[in-house]
Amino acid sequence: MPDTSPRAWQLVLEHVESRLLTGDLAPGDRLPGERALSAELGVGRSSIREAFRVLEVLGLIRTQAGSGPTAGAVIVGAPQGGMSALMRLQVAARGFPVADIVETRLLLETHVAGLLAARHPHPDLTRPAALLDAMDAPELPAADFLALDAEFHLALAEAAGNQVVVATMAGLRSGIEGYALTGLDAIADWPATNARLREEHRGILDAISAADADRARAAVRAHITGYYAETFPGGAVPASAADPRPQHA
Repeated sequence: MPDTSPRAWQLVLEHVESRLLTGDLAPGDRLPGERALSAELGVGRSSIREAFRVLEVLGLIRTQAGSGPTAGAVIVGAPQGGMSALMRLQVAARGFPVADIVETRLLLETHVAGLLAARHPHPDLTRPAALLDAMDAPELPAADFLALDAEFHLALAEAAGNQVVVATMAGLRSGIEGYALTGLDAIADWPATNARLREEHRGILDAISAADADRARAAVRAHITGYYAETFPGGAVPASAADPRPQHA
């Protein structure tokens, strides 16, 4: 009889993973149907359905109900949405230390800034620039400003084009906004901080537009560590991430 244990669906995940690694499956390919997989792997069809649900949540497959030529489960080529969702859940459940999130931001975002500045032809920075314009709106609530701030940094990552970095940044976004909002209580003069942050954002974008990779990385580093130092006075940024020496692509 087929194995109907609660963990049988994991066999299906391992089977799909193995076929992806060997090249037997690729983006755009259709997975065998429930009946075929059940017979091949010796698991119940309910376990197949459970595995498909997990794979869909992970963003690895897209399913279509029915019996026609478009029905079934298809491998998705860019599952960054699932990766971002998992990261968001990890941030929410474990409450990653703020210092760890800051260090990760420094590692990723200094790389993004340097990459954008060194790229030829220059990347399209229309969206990041539009977000900066939105942050200039008078009387913008602090929470809305910080949401746009996080979106600006994500937009830079998207412009750089590395989908793994984009997915990681998107997954960390709730954690970034969370510590940014928590830090508001430590800011004595929000209008002054708001003005400084907007100036720093413009400096980052200007350095990228000027193709000055070292200045772009330094601007991002100063921007991230400056807000962290202001809002978490006892926090120490790891030296490896805060190293001000120029990095070369």
